[in-house]
Amino acid sequence: MFVVAGVTGHVGGVVATELLARGETVRVLVRSAAKGEVWSRQGAEVTVAALDDPTSLTDALQGAAGFFALLPPNFAASDFYASQRRTGDAIAQAVKQSGVPHVVMLSSIGADLAEGTGPVKGLHHLERALRATGVRLTAIRAGSFQENIANAIGPAKSAGIYPNATPSADFELPMIATRDIGELAAFELRMPSSESEIVDLVGPAYSANQLARKLGAKLGKALRVVDLSVEGQVAAMVQAGLSAEHAAVFGELVAAANRGELQPKGDRLKHGPTPIDAVIETLV
Repeated sequence: MFVVAGVTGHVGGVVATELLARGETVRVLVRSAAKGEVWSRQGAEVTVAALDDPTSLTDALQGAAGFFALLPPNFAASDFYASQRRTGDAIAQAVKQSGVPHVVMLSSIGADLAEGTGPVKGLHHLERALRATGVRLTAIRAGSFQENIANAIGPAKSAGIYPNATPSADFELPMIATRDIGELAAFELRMPSSESEIVDLVGPAYSANQLARKLGAKLGKALRVVDLSVEGQVAAMVQAGLSAEHAAVFGELVAAANRGELQPKGDRLKHGPTPIDAVIETLV
């Protein structure tokens, strides 16, 4: 039996779907019973538990052969990093107390760094906390999500622009579809390695110019690439409704990426096959 967190999101939903399709017994974690109804109809066992509650999470992990874990951002928290650490510590505590033998964790490129990486800093902490429990850990360090192009759809439609926060409009950034992450996570749960390892996962590389052409073609309009400084992107996030603190957190991540600090450094490297054209088709 496999326990899957984050099933209401892009990656966790794919993990659970893949496991169920292969006849595995799946227990999904949800915060409310209502959110689990769709999974119950698909044959999954539904358990109400929170990742930041070690007691309910320990109970949910009882009898599991593997656990898919992630660290969702809490934008309501007054202290973003403190919230990440609390949730990470709760997950590690539940893993140790439950005795689940294998954890597949959604991490990120850059999780090898302890500072200067924005929200990825919490993933660094969670990786370390899980290793300290003695569990066999498969940390999937994913690259930039292809689904992040959704943030450009609004400006593209309203102003005919494609905002670019990379060093230049021709700078190519590897981007991975969340479907590819979920499929790899499900495979690693079913076919675990004999020891802990870090798996870097990247996808095809695209520049802002290429993405603007692809998105513009789908929208039926030519898009102009507009370069944004890190400060400009932080200001745009605040204008879109994010708090100044949380926008600064993500600005730190953008700055680290632009400095070239987020690099694959795991035990093995995997390439996801999904082109961003398929993701754009779905999003638009």
